[in-house]
Amino acid sequence: MKKTTQATIITIGDELLIGQVVDTNSAWMAQELNKAGIAVRRRVAVADEWNEIWNALDEELEKADIILITGGLGPTADDITKPLLCKYFGGTLVVDEEALANVKYLFEVVFKRPLIPVNLKQAEVPDVCTVIQNKRGTAPGMWFNKNGRITVSMPGVPHEMKGMMTSTVIPKLISKFDFPVIVHRTLLTAGVGESFLSEKLKGFESSLAENIKLAYLPSSGMVRLRLSSSGFDKAATVSAIDESFSELQTLIEDYVVTINDEPLAKALGNLLAKNNKTMATAESCTGGHIAQLITANPGSSVYYKGSVISYDNAVKENVLKVSPQTLKEFGAVSEQTVKEMLAGVLSVVGSDYGMAVSGVMGPDGGSADKPVGTVWIAAGGADKQVTKQFNFRFDRARNIEFTSLNALNLLRKFITGQP
Repeated sequence: MKKTTQATIITIGDELLIGQVVDTNSAWMAQELNKAGIAVRRRVAVADEWNEIWNALDEELEKADIILITGGLGPTADDITKPLLCKYFGGTLVVDEEALANVKYLFEVVFKRPLIPVNLKQAEVPDVCTVIQNKRGTAPGMWFNKNGRITVSMPGVPHEMKGMMTSTVIPKLISKFDFPVIVHRTLLTAGVGESFLSEKLKGFESSLAENIKLAYLPSSGMVRLRLSSSGFDKAATVSAIDESFSELQTLIEDYVVTINDEPLAKALGNLLAKNNKTMATAESCTGGHIAQLITANPGSSVYYKGSVISYDNAVKENVLKVSPQTLKEFGAVSEQTVKEMLAGVLSVVGSDYGMAVSGVMGPDGGSADKPVGTVWIAAGGADKQVTKQFNFRFDRARNIEFTSLNALNLLRKFITGQP
C-alpha cells in the first residue's frame, strides 16, 4: 500500500495566540490541500520566539513530509522567521534580484512611497532555498528541501499567501509527490441531536468499509454528517463513498436539510431559486441577523427581497401594521404578533414567502411567563402560515443564532412540506 503524504501547518505570531487575530489561513490552506489529496496531520500555532519556532520545526519534520509556514516575514524586528530558517537550513542571506525588482516597483510605482533600507531587506533570502515570488506583496516565499521533506515559508497576509499557494506551492507539491484522492460527502440535519443520530446510525457506521469514516459535526442545533475516504484509485474511492452516502441519506431522510456541504441559508435560497420564488424577513429580536445569513450567499438577490427590522414596537405598528391592541393584549413576544408581522412584511415587500421572529434574547427582559430564551416564529405565505414557539436557554449570542437558524428551517420545512 502506498504511503499517504502528510502535511503540517505552522502559523507564527503572538497575535494569534492572544486572540487579537483569528487564524483564517490554516482553515483555508487545509481545505485547498485536501482538494489536492494532501492530508494535514497537525496545525500548530507558535509565538514570535526563536526557540518556539525552532522546536516546532524539529518536531514536525520528524513526522511530516511537508511543512507549510505562514507569518513572520515582515520587515520589522519581531519578524524572525526568515533569519531563523536561514540558520536552520544552513544558508546565508543573499539578495534575490527578482524580489528586489518587485519591492522597488511596488514602492516606487504602486505605493508611491520612498524606499528605506528595511524595505530593501525584504528581497533577502537564504541561498539554500528556492524563491517563491510574491506577486501580491513585498515578502517572497521560500521553498526548502531537506532529505526529501519540504518546508515552505509564506507571508501571513492571507491575500499574499493564497496567491503563492494557488499559483506555485500546490502545483509544485503535486508535481513532486504522488497524492491520493481525498473525498468528502457532507449533509446537514436539523431537529435531531448528535446522540440520537449516533444511536440510529450505529449499525451503518460499524458496516462502513475500513477506509470510510463518519464524523458528527454539531453546531447551533444542527448536525452535519461527513463521510470521508481516500485512495489512489479515484473511481473506486468515489464510487464507494457515494454508495455509502446514498445509504446514509435514506436512513435519516426525515432529518436531512441538504445533501450539500452548505449552510442552511444557502440551502433555503437554492430551494427558492429552483422554484422561482422569493422571500422576505421581519426581524425583531434577531436585529437583522437572519438577513445577514441570507445575503452572505452570492446570488441571494434572486430570491431575497428584503427585511423590516422592527426592533421597536412603533416600527411593528407603523411599518408592519401590527395592531396596537394585539401588542397590548398579547405582547410583542407572542404568536399573534409574529403572525401579524409576517402578514405585514409580505404586504410591504411583496414576496412569495416570509418569516417573522420576536423573542427575549437576554440577559435581561424576561418575565415569569416569558423567560429569557422565549421565541415565537411565523413562516409561510399570504394564504397559509405556520407558527412555533421555542424556549432557548443560552446566552444572548447563541439565542440569536438559534432563533435565526430555526426560523430559516421552519420556512424550509413549510415550503417542502417536511414535518
